[in-house]
Amino acid sequence: MPETHTSAVALEPFPRRIGSEQALDDVLTQPTPALIREIKSIQSPLVLLGAGGKMGPSLAVLARRAADNSGHPLKIIAVSRFSNPDARTWLEARGIETLSADLLDASEVARLPDSNNLIYLVGLKFGTAENPSLTWAMNTLVPHHVSQRYSNSNIVALSTGNVYPMSPVAQGGSLESDPLTPVGEYPNAAVARERIFEFQSRRLGTPVALLRLFYAVELRYGVVSDIARIIHRGDELPLANGFFNCIWQRDANEQVLRSFPLCQSPPSVWNLCQPQVFSVRDTAVRLGELLGRAPRFTHAEANTALLGNAQRLCQRLGAPLVSMDSILECTADWVKHQRTLWNKPTHFEVRDGRY
Repeated sequence: MPETHTSAVALEPFPRRIGSEQALDDVLTQPTPALIREIKSIQSPLVLLGAGGKMGPSLAVLARRAADNSGHPLKIIAVSRFSNPDARTWLEARGIETLSADLLDASEVARLPDSNNLIYLVGLKFGTAENPSLTWAMNTLVPHHVSQRYSNSNIVALSTGNVYPMSPVAQGGSLESDPLTPVGEYPNAAVARERIFEFQSRRLGTPVALLRLFYAVELRYGVVSDIARIIHRGDELPLANGFFNCIWQRDANEQVLRSFPLCQSPPSVWNLCQPQVFSVRDTAVRLGELLGRAPRFTHAEANTALLGNAQRLCQRLGAPLVSMDSILECTADWVKHQRTLWNKPTHFEVRDGRY
C-alpha cells in the first residue's frame, strides 16, 4: 500500500532544527492552506516532466498531500529517466505514479499520458563546459517535443535566473522585462529553452507560464548549504560574486503548483525567489556564528551579481513563508551534525557562465 500523509490543514511553524532526512522531507512536502484550496482547480492527471531531479520528488509529494487534504482525487504522474531508482521507489511509496521516459526521443514523448496541466522541470546545467551539445539538446529539443505533444495543455515551465546577465547590485535584481543577454553556454541554452516555449505558444496558442528560479535551497544542497560547508571545512569563501537570491524549496514548489492561473499565450514570465537580495558575506558571518567557526574570505565583492526582482510574483501569489533566518539556523545545525549532504554544488561563485 502507498504511504499516506495526513498533515493538518493549518501550516505548522517552521522548526528551529530538523534532525533527520525523514523530518526534512516532511517539512518540504507540507502544504499550506492556500495550496490545499487551490489544488482543487487542477484537473487530473497532473503530469510532472523531469520529476527525478532535485525539486521534482518533493514537488510531487507536496501536490499529493495537498490533494489528499482537500479531498481532491488528483492522480499525479512523475516522468523521468529515473537514473536514480531510489527516487522512483520513494515517489511510488507516497502515492505517485511514475513513468520512465527519454524525453529526447520524440516517440517516447508522444506516448506520454494526456493531461490538461503539465509542470516542466527538465533541464541540464552542470557539465555544460564538458558537453555543451547535450546541454543545448536537452534545453531545446525536449521543449520542442513537449510543446508539440501538449499543445492543448496549460504548461508551467521552470526556467532559471541564469537567463539574465549580471546586473548592478544597487538595482535590486533583473526585471522580467530586461534583455536576456547572458554569458556562457548554459545560460544561452536556457534562453533558447524559453524561446522554444514562446515560439510554440504563439504558434499553437498553448498557455504557458515561465518561472525563472533563483536558487531553491534546502538542507542537503543549495547556496546556503554550500556556504555553510565551506565555513565548516575551514576553507576560504570566494566573495567576487557577493550577492544572491534564494528561496526555500517548499516555498518554490508551492508557487510552481499555484502558477497554473498565470498560464497564457504568449507566455507570461515571472522571477521566482525571495524578494530580498542576500549578501554572501553577511550570510557567512551569521552561519559562522551558528557553526562556531569564523569564515575566511578571499577576493572582494563585485558591484554586479546574478540577481532577480521577484516582486511581481510575490504580489500575485504572496511572499515566500520561510525566512532566511530560519534557513540559516536549520542549515547550520544540519551541517554541524554532519547529516546527509548531496554532492551537487551550485557553483554560486561562478561569474563567467561556465558550469
